Amino acid sequence: MISTEPAVLVLEDGKRYAGRAYGARGRTLGEAVFATGMTGYQETLSDPSYAGQIVLQTAPHIGNTGTNDEDLESAKIWVAGYVVRDPSRMVSNFRATRSLDDDLVSGGIVGISGVDTRAITRHLRSLGAMRAGIFSGDDFSLSDSEQLAIVRDAEDMAGRNLSKEVSTPERYTIDAVGERIGSVAVLDLGVKTSTLRYLAQRGFDVIVLPESVTTEEVVALAPSALFYSNGPGDPEASERHVQLLRDVLSEKIPYFGICFGNQLLGRALGFGTYKLPFGHRGINQPVLDKTTGRVEITSQNHGFAVDAPREGVVDSPAGFGRVEVSHLSLNDNVVEGIRCLDIDAFSVQYHPEAAAGPHDSMYLFDRFRDMVLAIDKGEPQTDIHSIIDGKNQ
Repeated sequence: MISTEPAVLVLEDGKRYAGRAYGARGRTLGEAVFATGMTGYQETLSDPSYAGQIVLQTAPHIGNTGTNDEDLESAKIWVAGYVVRDPSRMVSNFRATRSLDDDLVSGGIVGISGVDTRAITRHLRSLGAMRAGIFSGDDFSLSDSEQLAIVRDAEDMAGRNLSKEVSTPERYTIDAVGERIGSVAVLDLGVKTSTLRYLAQRGFDVIVLPESVTTEEVVALAPSALFYSNGPGDPEASERHVQLLRDVLSEKIPYFGICFGNQLLGRALGFGTYKLPFGHRGINQPVLDKTTGRVEITSQNHGFAVDAPREGVVDSPAGFGRVEVSHLSLNDNVVEGIRCLDIDAFSVQYHPEAAAGPHDSMYLFDRFRDMVLAIDKGEPQTDIHSIIDGKNQ
């Protein structure tokens, strides 16, 4: 049953979009962003990288396949709020165990439906992501000026460190699947379930660590490699994790990072990061892998990016040797990957696990595995890259 109760989306620039209450009632605040995926709404909602964000789906019809327990990327819904045009009136899928509306209500997620999501997307694309609020129930009766004041008093995404909110409170381990090749220490900055599963399937014992872990604790584990996960927030506000990564790289421990982990590698190498106008969010983002010349369709969710030279090989400002940008966005030339040439470290800005999206980038988990195996065999640094590249042409 589609709700007839009123709700309103208020942007910090004063724009208002009236619609119907969807999910829980009340008020919610966050950064308004849009996601372009046609499918995978359940994976989007449960992705910890969306913490603190009110997510608008550009696809007009949402919820028709319902929800289930298998497709969750974490234990809960993380979005601050949810904006859709046409929620499904019924659920029609053999895997569904409940409706999307059920999950939003049980998760306390305040949403809005019946709004022109195309118009809102064009507005955000023109002016950039901004603070927003959704008001329904008793909060809908607040005056326009009161609602706008509440939105403008909300915390900005720039400068926010959200790692503590999304990270595991305690260490845990997932055993390797099949032949074990080593262990990987995963710093949980908002990791997705599928990422851990794919690492285990490559033969790694996956040791998942809370964001509060110290350098000494990581080194004491003697892992075969370190992995930094995706996650929300401003990389400039995570300097402790940057220093941890510098320390571990100095210990010659191999590294692979995705999304937030790419931004933190960039900062560890001495490059800057900056906030994108409206970010990249969706499962249809084209990226060039400069190593192979292939164009990949990728799943992305990031509002910040690394500021590094797009062409050529440069020296790391932090003293970690030669570095090159390995991947580029074909939409706006944003850095989508970094590759170190003198240490065993690389990262990408997008999500190669992409449970609900394209699988073009799954090879990156194999590239990581090949790098660790080559190091275990004592291959020289210059040979490691040729081995990895040759297997992924």
